[in-house]
Parts: sequence; structure tokens; C-alpha cells
Amino acid sequence: MQAAATHTSHVRATALPSVTDALRAVEALLLAGGQRTARRNAWTSVLEDRRRAKDRVEAQHVMEAVAGQASRAT
Repeated sequence: MQAAATHTSHVRATALPSVTDALRAVEALLLAGGQRTARRNAWTSVLEDRRRAKDRVEAQHVMEAVAGQASRAT
């Protein structure tokens, strides 16, 4: 009687990412940087708005002071 040859093969079940999964991964990487840029731009806008508001208040005070001096001079 001849011994039967046993052949064992190891099969790795590694799922390859689908095209959709790959695109989602790329999108996540790209949007992460885009979100940082958007936040930075938004914060810069907030700071600029605050600066303009401060300038408006200062200009209003100057206008009121000039108007007060003009009314005292007459």
C-alpha cells in the first residue's frame, strides 16, 4: 500500500481594497488638508473682521470728537 501524499497549501484571504475604498482613502487624505486650510482661512477672516470693527469704532470716536469740537467752536 502506497502512502498518499498530503499536500497542504496555505491560503491567505486578504481582501484587496475596492476602487471605492481606495478613492475614499485618497479623498480623506485630501480633505484633511483642505479642512485645515479652510479653518485657517476662516480664522484669518475672523481676525480681519475684528480688526475692521476696531477701526470702525476708532473712526466713529474721531468723528464724534471732531463733531464735538465743531459745535463748541460755533
